[in-house]
Amino acid sequence: MYSSDDYNEGGYESYGDYEAQSTEHYEPEYDRSSYYKMPDMVKKFLVYFRNMINEGVTYEILNLYENTFPTLTEKYFENTPWPDEDEVSPIVDNDNVFMILYKELYYRDIYARVPGGPKPEQRFHSFYNYCDLFNYILSVTPVPLELPDQWLWELIDEFVYQFQSFAQYRSRTTKLSPAEIEALNTENKAWNVLCILNVLHSLVDKSNIKRQLEVYASGGDPDSVAGEFGRHSLYKMLGYFSLVGLLRLHSLLGDYYQAIKVLENIELHKKSQYSHVPACQISTSYYVGFAYMMMRRYADAIRTLSSALLYMQRTKQLFSSRSYQNDQINKQTEQMYHLLAICLVLHPQCVDESIQQVLREKNYHEKMFKMQYGDLGEFESCFTFACPKFLSACPPPIEPGANYGRDAVKHQTQVFMDEVRQQKMLPTIRSYLKLYTTLPMAKLAAFMSAARGSERDAAREHAALAIHLLCFKHKMKNVVWTKGPSGLDGKFQSGSELDFYIDNDMIHIADTKVAHRYGDFFIRKLLKFEELNRKLHHIKI
Repeated sequence: MYSSDDYNEGGYESYGDYEAQSTEHYEPEYDRSSYYKMPDMVKKFLVYFRNMINEGVTYEILNLYENTFPTLTEKYFENTPWPDEDEVSPIVDNDNVFMILYKELYYRDIYARVPGGPKPEQRFHSFYNYCDLFNYILSVTPVPLELPDQWLWELIDEFVYQFQSFAQYRSRTTKLSPAEIEALNTENKAWNVLCILNVLHSLVDKSNIKRQLEVYASGGDPDSVAGEFGRHSLYKMLGYFSLVGLLRLHSLLGDYYQAIKVLENIELHKKSQYSHVPACQISTSYYVGFAYMMMRRYADAIRTLSSALLYMQRTKQLFSSRSYQNDQINKQTEQMYHLLAICLVLHPQCVDESIQQVLREKNYHEKMFKMQYGDLGEFESCFTFACPKFLSACPPPIEPGANYGRDAVKHQTQVFMDEVRQQKMLPTIRSYLKLYTTLPMAKLAAFMSAARGSERDAAREHAALAIHLLCFKHKMKNVVWTKGPSGLDGKFQSGSELDFYIDNDMIHIADTKVAHRYGDFFIRKLLKFEELNRKLHHIKI
């Protein structure tokens, strides 16, 4: 598998040992075939699904994938998995490609719904099935396979998710039996982080998506540089979604610079022909916003999160009928509001009125109030809820009784909290500076001492205040993206609504806050009302 014959241009690594793996040694807890008979409706669905995939009818495949499959799941397999490959294969004439795709859905359904989650052997079998799938796709010539973009996105997203799930399962050895530990040591190549990176980079290279995005961003025709594989929708979209998968993976590993870098030439703040899958858009915004926050680029984080949340408000109805990733989208929305609240405390600035309204209605203002007054516990609580489930790039050997599952999360939380502690006094200083145009340092030091309730030591207070004021100047100056193909581009800008300088122990303060542009708000509402009115007139009763 992944042989050099299949893909030698990009160094796609060989995983030949995986071919020997099969599911024959798996002994289920009960003999399902002894009394189970597959419903005729399910048989007809599987045959029709296979025919549509072979014929490449993408709109019908999308309907079967998004609507029929979940409906049959609820009707026939609410508390049990779908039939295994031994039952399905004869029905579809042992169609190898269809069986790989079916097993991808089969294992994904087990991860998502079946009580207790996947067994260890199911985790391994799912990995080997992904190996088969990517071997097939990354062959010498483009494969005759067309799948809807929604499925392609969820395939890549699920691939990274199952790696994340396996890494967390592997780290909790206190809950594993000796047999499970032995299986993990035996199957030590399965779900290896280098393998995941290799697959995603190979899909990116095969599709030539980076060059396509570069040409598209400059106004050219991406097909002119797509190459033999990149002209096909399957490879083009898998390459694009793999970039987002790499963004997520690098964020989970704590490499935020690389996370943003992989998205070079993707115009994060504009709609494009590649950004039509809502779940992909939301996931991209969440991880980009989080990476910006951890890089102390709060203005970019606020812009990214705000635009994503506004997009969510406008497209709520798109997710009402889509059950597969609905929970994940809702959770990421809540996480983005928490991240936005943190960023607005650390770097106050104006955001859209509708975002402010949600922050007020859902009691985020109470959390923000606590954080503004230096409640470190509230900062940590918001961060641990909003952050991704971090992983270790180099997990230690598996030993009975070891439990390092929280180590990566603790480390990233510590990094974030160290930054917060440095800024702890800045909201208090800001609140005092807003009240004056000139303020003696001794007077501000006295205010700060009274706020802390500590005993007076004028010399120490004066020195500490000078440090805090320098910190204020430093922390309020961030790199902000203005233009350029990379999200890492930008210029240093002061994001504070206050500016000041110190002359002979006197602080001179200037309010640089720009007044609200209420006219724009009312114009947007009028246009929205007119559009709604036009739609109502076109409705025939």
